Amino acid sequence: MKDYLQLLNRQLNALSVFRSILDTPVVSALQELIYAISEGSVDTQISACGAFSKALYEEGGILSDFVRRYISNDENIFLREKLSGREICPAMTESMQADLKTLQKLADLPASKVAKVIDYDGFLPLWVTEPIDLESEYAAMLTSLSTKGYGIFANYRSFKVKDGRLVPVKHADSQTIDQLYGYSRERNQVLENTKALAEGCGASNVLLYGDAGTGKSSTIKACANACAAMGVRLIEFDKTQLSEIPALMEQLVASPLKFIFYIDDLSFVEGDDAFSCLKGILEGGVTGSSANIAIYATSNRRHLVKESIEARQGSGLHLNDTLQETMSLSARFGLTITFSKPEKDLYLEIVASLANEYELEMEEAELFKRAEAFAIRSNGRSPRTAKQFVQLAKIGLK
Repeated sequence: MKDYLQLLNRQLNALSVFRSILDTPVVSALQELIYAISEGSVDTQISACGAFSKALYEEGGILSDFVRRYISNDENIFLREKLSGREICPAMTESMQADLKTLQKLADLPASKVAKVIDYDGFLPLWVTEPIDLESEYAAMLTSLSTKGYGIFANYRSFKVKDGRLVPVKHADSQTIDQLYGYSRERNQVLENTKALAEGCGASNVLLYGDAGTGKSSTIKACANACAAMGVRLIEFDKTQLSEIPALMEQLVASPLKFIFYIDDLSFVEGDDAFSCLKGILEGGVTGSSANIAIYATSNRRHLVKESIEARQGSGLHLNDTLQETMSLSARFGLTITFSKPEKDLYLEIVASLANEYELEMEEAELFKRAEAFAIRSNGRSPRTAKQFVQLAKIGLK
């Protein structure tokens, strides 16, 4: 077993495509353990075994799972060349295949056999391995990059932007279209556009305009969730981050995945530099149009710009120029969808649907009476108001 471990260590040191696995705490600790078994004292071997086990326990304790996760998350040179569409040289392909064979040996490494070569009768921490076929799994991954994703896009469907890089949202909103009530025509427009994006059929940029609490943001997230299995990923931008959009477009334009760049509660003040930035992006003047990227924005303002009193009271010519400028940005969204506050019948329909979902037991007449009273005391009728009412009624507070 000592000779086997030494050979494995040499093969690990020869990794090229997947070489970054050597920098992980788990493999680094394993190499220290192999060196201790080869050259160190029994005490050094025991300590190294404990350190390796601890590092692996931090990753779940299953060695084969750790190796599988690493391979699926690793955006290595082979994968980058594959995504670029460039021809991959045979030597790189051969190295990738050899690396997978080495990592298969690593994933299969049995704890019990390693423990036997340490001359110690006391307790030694062990780990678990499970049967996997890394070569087949990686080949399958390469054929489904456009739907299942790669790297962080294989494990997460929603992202935020921090310091110019993507950060996964580990507990993303899992809301589905079926959990949203009312506005079916409006939501279906967004859903169909998102499906067109997923299928590469020329999706439009979308502006969802309307009153607060009507479900604009929830609609975007639910549509992204509905198309996640088709390769759609959601990236959320704050309004202050609009200048970072072109660089991220450049990074993602060659990806086989599709991306929604989502901007919530979008509005500008007069003279805002971000206005011109977004205007240029929407008309393709910054990076050109990207077939795999669509911008979805929500706003409570139809024309997105908060006009000053001075702007409204300018001369006829100046006033016309100002209005044309403020309208020019919203006009660059190919699809504008309005979400207005619901009338009484729609509001009560939403209340009834939510009450059924939450299993709220209350006579319909009483339910509607209380829901209307709650809307009057709150911010008026809206899907958000309806949900707040039903949630409070469920726990006996309304």
